[in-house]
Amino acid sequence: MHKAVLAFAGLAALAWASAAAARTPVVVELYTAQGCSSCAAADRLVDQLADRKGVLPLTFSVDYWDYLGWSDTFARPEFTTRQRAYMQKLGMREVYTPQLIIDGRLQASGASPAKAEALIRQAQRAGHNPPDMTLRRGRLAVGSGRIPSGGAEVWLVRYDPDDQAVLVKRGENRGQTVTQRNVVRQLVQLGTWRGRSKLYAVPAAPSADLKTVILVQATRSGRIIGVLQGS
Repeated sequence: MHKAVLAFAGLAALAWASAAAARTPVVVELYTAQGCSSCAAADRLVDQLADRKGVLPLTFSVDYWDYLGWSDTFARPEFTTRQRAYMQKLGMREVYTPQLIIDGRLQASGASPAKAEALIRQAQRAGHNPPDMTLRRGRLAVGSGRIPSGGAEVWLVRYDPDDQAVLVKRGENRGQTVTQRNVVRQLVQLGTWRGRSKLYAVPAAPSADLKTVILVQATRSGRIIGVLQGS
């Protein structure tokens, strides 16, 4: 009887872990720029992924191509900083666009949809073991859980789910309309997480039209271990 109870508990734990992993979408971050002449295909890929269950694409506009003549209307220096942090974690020599970061630990060119698909499937097979998270009235609660080596960071991301069409008036894409989806408008590190339950203050959204996502991300490897999608 005792063995049967233990076996049932073990199966239940495995089922819970599988369900939790299934609920955690694979985050696909696109680093792009409106002045990037080769980024249109990556923008189209994000548009397709945005309608797929189990995948969360996010478009981060970077500012290092602004010198070519067009200042990206959505770029923020913190987005470029985030991409450069990935460059160091992945042992790359430089940043580029369009770049896809998948699950915080895999990378591919945004112009290579077949490779991106393969890496998304790889991330889905790996699964996740996320901590419980709740977001209510400007307070985020992250529960206890297995801590990755080096700890984790908790990030707030807010993005616009609607298509954003921008007419580029200067630079390489002069005269072209660039259409992007799931454009990130706010990125804030709320704090760190060391495996114990913790509360975080969440700033108000700059616009009611934006959607909120919370990412718990391993500090050293960059792997995203938990995702909470708010309203």
